[in-house]
Amino acid sequence: MRITKRANIAMRLLMFCAANDGHLVTKSEIAARCNISESHLAQIINRLACLGFLRTQRDRTGGVTLARPASEIRVGAVFRRLEENTPVAECFADADNTCPLTRACRLRLAIADAVEAFYAQLDEVTLDALVCDNTALFSIFSVPPCPQQP
Repeated sequence: MRITKRANIAMRLLMFCAANDGHLVTKSEIAARCNISESHLAQIINRLACLGFLRTQRDRTGGVTLARPASEIRVGAVFRRLEENTPVAECFADADNTCPLTRACRLRLAIADAVEAFYAQLDEVTLDALVCDNTALFSIFSVPPCPQQP
């Protein structure tokens, strides 16, 4: 399985927001620190806001922030929601499937099980676990580390 560019950028964006918890961050700040084009980032911000992972504020002091605590955001849920319409193989595509084996293929079932196991593993990881006490990440983002959780 391959992580799409969209999911990769979404996770960078969410980690940046988690590292700056409680502060509105701008698209330009995120783009600069996460090496993402602002136009591509805008699309992903919009999608994550629609999915309820981000809150956006539009005005001269606007920006983005997490819509819920980082401890409540599971990486598996983010990937599932972002990739729900992206087929993992041709036989999973509704419109573009030309494989004549689809109805009889046991490999398709095995792939479906593997994809679910992949997401289940990522469901164990919270955004908070990726960010807190990660001093190397904070140095990249140039923000002070988050306080220790009790």
